[in-house]
Amino acid sequence: MKHPGRTTLCFVILVIYSSQVTATWNIESVVHPLSLQEHELAEEEPLRQKRAVATSHPTAKEYTVDIEISFKNASFLDPVKAYLNSLSFPIQGNDTDPIANILSIEVTTVCRPTGNEIWCSCETGYRWPQEQCLHNLTCQEHDNAPAGHPCNCLKGLPPNGPFCQLQRDITLRMSVRLNVGFQEDLRNTSSALYRSYKTDLETAFWKGYSILPGFKLVTVTGFRPGSVVVAYEIRTTTPSPGLMHRANELVTQNLNQTYKMDYTSFQAVTSNETRFSVTPEIIFEGDTVTLVCETDVPSSNVSWHHVGRLSDIQNGSRFWVYTTVLNNLTSVSRLTVFNITLGDAGEYICKLTIDIFEYESRKKINVTPIRILANEDMKVTCDNSPVSLNCCSEINVNWSQVEWKQEGEITIPGNSEADSGSSCSRYTLKADGSQCPSGSAGRTVIYTCEFISFHGARGSKSIEVTFTSVANLTITPDPISVSEGQNFSIKCISDVSNYDEVYWKTSAGIKIYQRFYTARRYPDRAESVLTVRSSTREWNGTYQCMFKYKNSYSFATKDVIVHPLPQEPNIMVDPLEASIPCTGSHPFTCCVEEDEDYKVTFQVDALSFPAAKEVHGKQVCYKFNFMAKSIVSWCPKHVDVFCHFTNAANNSVRSRSMKLNLVPGENITCRDPIIGVGEPGKVIPKLCRFSNLSSSPASPVGGIMTYKCVGSQWEVKKSDCISAPINSLLQLAKALSKSPSQDKKLPTYLEDLSLSTDKVAHEVSSSPGNLGAIVNILDLLSTVPIQVNSEMMMNVLSTLNVILDKPILSTWKVLQQQQTNHSSQLLDSVERFSRALRSKDSTVLSISHTNVQMRGMVIKSGSPKPYEQRFVFSDSDLWGNVAIDECHVENLQPDTSIVTVAFPTLKTILAQDTQGKNFANSLVMTTTVSHTITAPFRISMTFKNNNSLGGKPQCVFWNFSLANYTGGWDSSGCYMKIDGDSVVCSCDHLTSFSILMSPDSPDPDSLLKILLDIISYIGLCFSILSLAACLVVEAVVWKSVTKNRTSYMRHICIVNIAASLLVADIWFIVASTIRDHHYVLNETACVAATFFIHFFYLSVFFWMLTLGLMLFYRLVFILHDSSKSIQKAIAFSLGYGCPLIISVITVGATQPREVYTRKNACWLNWEDTKALLAFVIPALIIVVVNMTITVVVITKILRPSIGDKPNKQEKNSLFQITKSIGVLTPLLGLTWGFGLATVFQGSNAVFHIVFTLLNAFQGLFILLFGCLWDQKVQEALLKKFSLSRWSSQHSKSTSLGSSTPVFSMSSPISRRFNNLFGKTGTYNVSTPETTSSSLENTSSAYSLLN
Repeated sequence: MKHPGRTTLCFVILVIYSSQVTATWNIESVVHPLSLQEHELAEEEPLRQKRAVATSHPTAKEYTVDIEISFKNASFLDPVKAYLNSLSFPIQGNDTDPIANILSIEVTTVCRPTGNEIWCSCETGYRWPQEQCLHNLTCQEHDNAPAGHPCNCLKGLPPNGPFCQLQRDITLRMSVRLNVGFQEDLRNTSSALYRSYKTDLETAFWKGYSILPGFKLVTVTGFRPGSVVVAYEIRTTTPSPGLMHRANELVTQNLNQTYKMDYTSFQAVTSNETRFSVTPEIIFEGDTVTLVCETDVPSSNVSWHHVGRLSDIQNGSRFWVYTTVLNNLTSVSRLTVFNITLGDAGEYICKLTIDIFEYESRKKINVTPIRILANEDMKVTCDNSPVSLNCCSEINVNWSQVEWKQEGEITIPGNSEADSGSSCSRYTLKADGSQCPSGSAGRTVIYTCEFISFHGARGSKSIEVTFTSVANLTITPDPISVSEGQNFSIKCISDVSNYDEVYWKTSAGIKIYQRFYTARRYPDRAESVLTVRSSTREWNGTYQCMFKYKNSYSFATKDVIVHPLPQEPNIMVDPLEASIPCTGSHPFTCCVEEDEDYKVTFQVDALSFPAAKEVHGKQVCYKFNFMAKSIVSWCPKHVDVFCHFTNAANNSVRSRSMKLNLVPGENITCRDPIIGVGEPGKVIPKLCRFSNLSSSPASPVGGIMTYKCVGSQWEVKKSDCISAPINSLLQLAKALSKSPSQDKKLPTYLEDLSLSTDKVAHEVSSSPGNLGAIVNILDLLSTVPIQVNSEMMMNVLSTLNVILDKPILSTWKVLQQQQTNHSSQLLDSVERFSRALRSKDSTVLSISHTNVQMRGMVIKSGSPKPYEQRFVFSDSDLWGNVAIDECHVENLQPDTSIVTVAFPTLKTILAQDTQGKNFANSLVMTTTVSHTITAPFRISMTFKNNNSLGGKPQCVFWNFSLANYTGGWDSSGCYMKIDGDSVVCSCDHLTSFSILMSPDSPDPDSLLKILLDIISYIGLCFSILSLAACLVVEAVVWKSVTKNRTSYMRHICIVNIAASLLVADIWFIVASTIRDHHYVLNETACVAATFFIHFFYLSVFFWMLTLGLMLFYRLVFILHDSSKSIQKAIAFSLGYGCPLIISVITVGATQPREVYTRKNACWLNWEDTKALLAFVIPALIIVVVNMTITVVVITKILRPSIGDKPNKQEKNSLFQITKSIGVLTPLLGLTWGFGLATVFQGSNAVFHIVFTLLNAFQGLFILLFGCLWDQKVQEALLKKFSLSRWSSQHSKSTSLGSSTPVFSMSSPISRRFNNLFGKTGTYNVSTPETTSSSLENTSSAYSLLN
């Protein structure tokens, strides 16, 4: 402003231009600075364009223009303002500018001279911008400024603008209290009371707050208790505190006094008045965060609050609040949070309080943890190759820096670089042999990348790098030179322990089959050992040991020299056995398949003779003519002849023995130029190669033919000859099993075997030797592969289809008579091939032939399907199904193969069960799984029920370990259910299954078995209750009945018999409840139950033996006496020590082989180990001993007493014999003697029932005869629990004669018991003072029997 004395008027014009205006229109041409001098406009001054905004009309633009007018005379101000206010808008454009319309003109700023200064103030609704207040001097005009805004007046007009700006609308959230009672209707917006209050209050509010500048509306928003608190909102511009107080007074005045408004309770909270900023925008855990709250109010009364915490934020170690007022205009409050955590995230509130106004602002902040992604742990070979370690932050932001650190025993530095365009850092390092020498191989270094934000947050990730030097290999230094058949090994040692792969190969690059070598890792080294147990010429050559680690290879080589040397099985000798006259001669021949430079000699006893060499094609034979006269000095004699082969390495091998029998010439009847001579009945074996069979030298016939001298002719007794083609295959199979590359040769060989077997099927059917050779080939080859593909399995099954054909079954029977395990050997081979089967192409496997079918499935990851396969053999009228539930299939590892092979004819060639009574009469199905089964497993099979031969079917599997590992049928782990014409078998293991028909097997559902079960369980319940009652009675009467040594030991025995039998019965019930004891937990419980049943039943018997021996001791050794402690020691050692020893030895000897318990019951095994004898033998011995003691007791009773009459003696003796047998039978275990009758097959059912009755109720018998029948026990019980009537009766009987009829030794019964000990005379056993040993001995028989 150029003239300080002038009055200035500034106003804003809103102009709209139509679409005719071009885009290059210059606003300066229509914006005119005006100056009014006196009554006319003054000179123009250049002004500033304020803004240009687009209107809602698509073709029009709206402009706001600030205009400044200066007056020399201040009196012009009011008329100009009045004129401007009287204009009506919009003002249409004139003729010169028809396209412009003026929408409004508002006066914003007025400057007046005040003294020597010019004060510029804002009109109502306008105020100075904050930046003008901060940089210019202010002139406070009383209370016209709004609340907290003293900058309503400036000294001088800002030279560069802007002028006063239109105030923004704010919303004041107000509240005031009415001192009246709160009513619930005030919560209901539709109630009459609510509407009445709202109407009255809003009327008063409108009247009071209409004086506020920029007031627009006021609304009651609700009521809440606290007397009555009225909440309402005002839409206006920022008012001054003074003006707000005047408005509140007007509200109070205009409101009915019945509302009792509390003037002092007015409160106001403003919004949109505080500027809230947070630095940084993305907050990481650990950052230092600054929250800034700016309010255009000159007050430092600012508080910070975190939503979710109970108190305001105070200054501390992690929080710091600092508030300041700038130029007495603006409040600036900073909250600094150091090392922010995830718990500090949430909503923060900044609140400034002045007068009744609260300026509040909220901001929610999120704290993000720093997540760093990095390489997995690495292994680095020190070969100077660059290796990159990479770290990336999960969020793509700019980081202040990224630091790499390392920690470890060795130092391998590198260079870091940032990836442009991503939040990643790369650390590149190189390690050579000097940095990680051999000694530091396998050392680990931890590399840590740390990302640091601009505000102090740090996030790190560690990468473990293992540095290994290039391996240096050392190999067995000694030269390896062996002969065929000898073993050798090569050890290859690496000086580093890390490797990814170890393998061996030949110099030609052919990998050695991995079954020949092993690899082991040690802390400071690694080693691999190649082991060949029987070398062949194929092993001759150079071998390389390869250690691979990442892309680095280390290798060492070794030469192996294998010298040719025939093996004993490959030396064909003739004769195997021969007879010659004492003065005769016989040629001996040894042939091999190759012509090598061998030194061959024949050994006869201690003599050695050179051999003559003959070559026949590829075969070389060495011959020696034995002359009896020149070698043997006497006759008859048996001579063993051997041929020795020695090679260039001076290693030798000798052939099998050739037996020569020198016999007198007159005994020889059979003569043949090829077979030789022999006496009648002589049986000699001869290699088929040297028999009358024709064969080419290139492929000699194998096997042995047996001849017998009958009369004067040699007759063929047995022929096991192998045809030339099959014999060649057998020799190739033996060589392949020792070949270093056997896995590569196996597929071709199986194909050749399948084709050859099909061609010579007629020879197989006519020769057990050919059939046995093929079985041996399959058995040999099944041990070779780790994996078998579908094509190889097809060739195997094709071979099986030939040898299991019906025409060959008769040959199988001949073969089985010679060697019974060929069928089991064949089945084992098929299972090994099945377990090795892998199919990569498909998940379904299927191969079908007439005599064998295979179905299979490969388990894939995801949702496995249940395993269900069906086999139908229409030619044999047999079918079967196999099923494994989905729950069991999903427990298998992915890519596991389940394979089932079914045979319709194998049932006829597998041996009968171990007892020779049962025979298979159904399909034989074998199911295998390629991986080990760890979880409980169950398979279900359905067989056709062929019961035409009668008998009861039984689910069985082929147990290869039975019958001295020749195999047999076993039913353990299998459960059967008959369903019409089918038999369903459920088993918990996998192998070959079928159905056995058992004509003599008892029916488990028979009436006899049901009756025996009922008797057993009822009897056991009674026995357990009776034994418990017996123990209770003994405890009650113990002191009364154990006053002398004999009674004491008797009751010791009874108590232990009852206790042992009680525990044994309880364990018996526990064992009977364990049905499925084939899972690990139940199997363990079954073993425990069997052990305790065995132990406690033996304890019962040994305590019975103890009781019997005590009775015998009292009967025989009348005058001998021993102390109570010695008797107790002997009794307990015998009663518990012996059973414990027997039980522990039994379980220790059988459980490691898992043959301790029976397959289908929790009791001692009988079929496999005869462990049941550990119970039966002691029990039967004790029963026999106690029977003998019972006979002695009865004999003693029958001995006549002095003074008795004959008729009375006979009568009393019969009574005593009856009573003695009744007492001693349960106490001495004589009832178990009936078990002998049940051992024999076909025994009468009566013996079973009697045996079960007597032993099931043994506890009841012990209670009755061993406890309650004892007169002393009766007296003690009557004395302990007598009623008055019983007491009076007892007194009367006592007064008659102090126990004379029953208890006195003068009574007949007592005398008879006294006679048991050879005593005579009268003793009053009821006299308690009598303690002599003679009295104890006299009453001992009574005590023991009662």
